[in-house]
Amino acid sequence: MVVRTNIKQLLYIVFLLGMLPLMFACSRKKNTDGNSQDSVSQTKAAREDILVGTLYVAIDESVYPLLKEQEEVFLSAYPNAKLQFIAKPELFAIRELLADKAGVAVLARELNETEAAYFDKRSISPRVFPVCTDGIVVINNTKAADTSVTMEYLTEAMRGVSTDRKKIVFDNINSSTFRHLQEIGKIEKVASNFVEAGNGAAGVLQAVASSTEKVGVLGYNQYLDLIATFPDKNNIRILSVQNTQGEQADRKFYKPSQSTLAAGQYPLRRTFYVLNYQPNMGLGIGFSAFLTGDRGQRIVLRSGLVPATMPGREIIVRDNI
Repeated sequence: MVVRTNIKQLLYIVFLLGMLPLMFACSRKKNTDGNSQDSVSQTKAAREDILVGTLYVAIDESVYPLLKEQEEVFLSAYPNAKLQFIAKPELFAIRELLADKAGVAVLARELNETEAAYFDKRSISPRVFPVCTDGIVVINNTKAADTSVTMEYLTEAMRGVSTDRKKIVFDNINSSTFRHLQEIGKIEKVASNFVEAGNGAAGVLQAVASSTEKVGVLGYNQYLDLIATFPDKNNIRILSVQNTQGEQADRKFYKPSQSTLAAGQYPLRRTFYVLNYQPNMGLGIGFSAFLTGDRGQRIVLRSGLVPATMPGREIIVRDNI
């Protein structure tokens, strides 16, 4: 059973990160009771536990661009910490976690019962926090006639049924984008008639840019990262998707954006989580707190995705104008 860390624990972690520099400085002063050396040792040990060392993180590659931005800011703030990212399609990222090659993962889902059993046997309870909401983008060639698509069109193609016989190109058949659509359509076995795997997200863009007979599917974060420098970006069109999913379903068509993701209007959206499976109070605590804290959530906001917690606004009050 996955045990979630509650909000009070999260606030405590964030508070601890903010107080560590002050605690460390104060502990250097001598105590009147003669316990100053113990205070220094204890504070140093706590600091090394969550802010110093090397952390291996298994990452769903569809959100890798966001994590690279997070890494840059995190390491500049905590230079004694080192992050080793293992970015792979979702299925393989989870295998890295289960093989103990990573103690923390950033994924578009929590572990299922079978996967979590590995840690249950070792009495390891994860600390799981939402980080952001991302989308899944559907694209086609600008020379194609279609400007919108339905969920049924995509899932039926995965079943081997197509009215126009166009190929649906995914980044990888082991990716979270592929799994997400498979779950929406409740498809046990995907037919290969109208489905193919591109060579990653860049491969999806290239396949669609060079053919009007293909429809591409990839993560929104990856799309935003790649499209700015993609040489044939003028051949790429984002398709509107009909909203027939969940409580916000209104059967209207929407393109992915920060606003439509936040409002629940764009149907192909998913939440990314940080899953900390470290058995001790290690660097995973510090990095998780950073991702879900104010600075990490501001980076999410700037990236074009939706933060799990909206960062507070800073108001400057002036005495004189």
